[in-house]
Amino acid sequence: MKTLVILISGRGSNMQALLNADLNVDRMVVISNNPRAEGLQIAQQQGVETCVVDHRDFKDRQGFDEVLAEKIAEFQPKLVALAGFMRILSDNFVRRYQDRLINIHPSLLPASPGLATHARALHEGVKIHGCTVYFMTPQLDHGPIIIQAAVAVLPEDTEASLAYRVLQQEHRIFPQAVRWFMNDQVKVTGGAVQIAAHTSVSQITLYSPGLAE
Repeated sequence: MKTLVILISGRGSNMQALLNADLNVDRMVVISNNPRAEGLQIAQQQGVETCVVDHRDFKDRQGFDEVLAEKIAEFQPKLVALAGFMRILSDNFVRRYQDRLINIHPSLLPASPGLATHARALHEGVKIHGCTVYFMTPQLDHGPIIIQAAVAVLPEDTEASLAYRVLQQEHRIFPQAVRWFMNDQVKVTGGAVQIAAHTSVSQITLYSPGLAE
């Protein structure tokens, strides 16, 4: 049985993109560290099994991670996907699920790890921004990259408008990464991801600002 476990902390828009996608999975389970996460209700309304491991019930991160890892193990997942899971996971947790633990980050990693990526992109005058799906490693926001999408940063952009356009791309590439993995089309070799699928790379060059004609 191919099981996908999705970890969330809030509304779970990327979770919903996965739930709505045509993925080769037999079972989905949504787990949250926040019992009031909006995404739990959304998942339940779609008939998806949910459960909560509240981080506030634990004295430290290690205790939380151990219980979370055991809860996940009960479902024997093929893949664990973080979809807005706002907890830093311990090295032991990440190593336990190495090469089957993926995350999505709102920047073109390795650029701009951490929080406030859209605000930083605007402050630093970045011309091209985007999002990345990658295999997690003990190093924060670092690991073999599965797929990325880029958007131009417009002169009139605000943090909200830029975040909205990036989020639209997140909803496209996250399901694609999961689909490839579930179809056994993703392989990590020497720290790099190889996609064994009939894919093409867009050779359109994105210029921001555009070149003069």
